Amino acid sequence: MKAIVQRAYGSDEVLRLEDVPVPSVGAGEVLVRVHAASLHADIWHVVTGRPYVMRLMGGGLRRPKVLIPGIDLAGRVESVGPGVTQFKPGDDVFGECVRGIQWKNGGAFAEYASVLAKDLAPMPEKLSYIEAAAIPTSGLIALQAVRDEGDVQSRQRILINGAGGAVGTFAVQLAKAYAGEVTGVDSAEKLDALCSLGADHVIDYALTDFTTTGDRYDLIIDIPGTQSLSSIRDALTPEGTYVFVGHDQYGRRGHPVIGSIGRILHMLVMTPFVPQFKAPGKISPRDERLAILTELVGAGHVTPFIDSTYPLAEIRQALRRLEQGTAIGKIVVTISE
Repeated sequence: MKAIVQRAYGSDEVLRLEDVPVPSVGAGEVLVRVHAASLHADIWHVVTGRPYVMRLMGGGLRRPKVLIPGIDLAGRVESVGPGVTQFKPGDDVFGECVRGIQWKNGGAFAEYASVLAKDLAPMPEKLSYIEAAAIPTSGLIALQAVRDEGDVQSRQRILINGAGGAVGTFAVQLAKAYAGEVTGVDSAEKLDALCSLGADHVIDYALTDFTTTGDRYDLIIDIPGTQSLSSIRDALTPEGTYVFVGHDQYGRRGHPVIGSIGRILHMLVMTPFVPQFKAPGKISPRDERLAILTELVGAGHVTPFIDSTYPLAEIRQALRRLEQGTAIGKIVVTISE
């Protein structure tokens, strides 16, 4: 089969299109013929090997342990392993093929991928493979931030910093689905898209610092972490909640060793003294969140926003588009017709 292979950390030049064997499937696994796979920030982290701490978290110290990158996919079941009863050959599915945390390769950028059945869900009928592949990681992170950690309530004032990116476009729609009043913050070229996704208000971060306007929010979901924690606190109501997603801006923040983990550690130190800063909660099971996203897609509350698509052979160009940080929503790689 054709697959993108990564044998070292570095720039997009480490990615090569090669012929490799089709993976086998074991107990509890499903062989998926991949039709589309998407990119997000964690793909860049694993290709470059930065921040360096990710190599100690399962990715591989000197080189990737798993040679084929990619986490999110959508496709058709080719075969199932022993013990799999929820899927059969011919079923359309979507989900994540990485085992454990996202800071390692999963094998999605290939014509076939072996995936744990518990990490897949039936593909929403109203979506194409491209749209379905755009959902998993970004949608799961957004749902965790809005519903689980943010505990969003009806009529709350919610601000999403970095609303025009992969996670942000889902977070805007989820916050609206839970009846919040949403303000989206991003660059000027992304604001029209945010309005089309349902944002009630938009802010161009180049013109306005949302922490200095005097407005207060019940929930701030901060994806890039561009403002100081003290200024964020000033933009929250006394009972408000701050949720930091974490984004190293593709290395531009200048923290090559631990990346955005430093900000998380700072928050944990402040948590006992600042009630708005809550320690990250328990992550809901992946299959549970996939089921919720599927339901919201079916109800018309969530639609993946696709920035661009690239064929598998142009994975380097797709990664460069991601690294620019100007993409609106998701970048998707098409693999099988």
